[in-house]
Amino acid sequence: MAMRPRPAGPVLIRGGGELASAAARLLFLAGFEVVVLEREAPLAVRRRVCLAEAVFTGTAVVEETAGRLVPVSGIRAAWETGGFVPVAVDPDGASLAELKPEAVVDGRMAKRALDTRIDQAALVVGLGPGFVAGLSVHAVVETQRGPSLGRVIWRGPAEADTAVPTPVAGHAESRILRAPRGGVFRGRCRIGDLVRAGEPVGDVDGTPVSAPIAGLLRGLLADGVPIRAGVKVGDIDPRGRQVDPSRLSDKARTVAAGTLEAILLGRMGLPASPRP
Repeated sequence: MAMRPRPAGPVLIRGGGELASAAARLLFLAGFEVVVLEREAPLAVRRRVCLAEAVFTGTAVVEETAGRLVPVSGIRAAWETGGFVPVAVDPDGASLAELKPEAVVDGRMAKRALDTRIDQAALVVGLGPGFVAGLSVHAVVETQRGPSLGRVIWRGPAEADTAVPTPVAGHAESRILRAPRGGVFRGRCRIGDLVRAGEPVGDVDGTPVSAPIAGLLRGLLADGVPIRAGVKVGDIDPRGRQVDPSRLSDKARTVAAGTLEAILLGRMGLPASPRP
């Protein structure tokens, strides 16, 4: 029987949105010590499948994998305890120097270059646009839907951001809820509710955020989060009850598989060369 590489050093994941959480979950199940670093008020909207939710509630569960909020000083103790993915508030990644992870995964989906550098770990992986493999990171995992979704890129960038959401039942941008102004968001509905077109599902400093179409509220920003105008605060799935908002999307699962591939191949010391 072929032997697979044994997980070694820890993996630090920046961001606790759906794609990053799917990657954290798969790596955790594969035996890696994983930690998720988030901001003080995460912008995740698909909160039933986001480990970022632990920042608000103390715990989060993504398909039977638990996450638990811990202080940065408690990350190593959480690894020793085991049984859950520690989530810590560390938006600047200050804990990188102390934790010395084997791999860093930037899953913040900023779609632009932030502060992740190729010298931050033996293997640095970026999810989606904004990263260049061989320059800012060692590897990029493609997040654009299509035949290359989940592909590990060892030289060059991911596909450019189209700024257009993936159509669902004929609805693309029309299924996205965006902040009408800057301010503090408050929800009036809950994830999983069926909403009607024009129904207020939340507000930003008193200005309503109304559903553009009818369907199931698949994601909604947490209460009390300060946001800028135009930021995504939720999404509606026109397929209604046939959708389970507590299940990871096929896109998230594929990106997670690509992340695991990148880390396992990176540990084998494969050269950073173009893939066909």
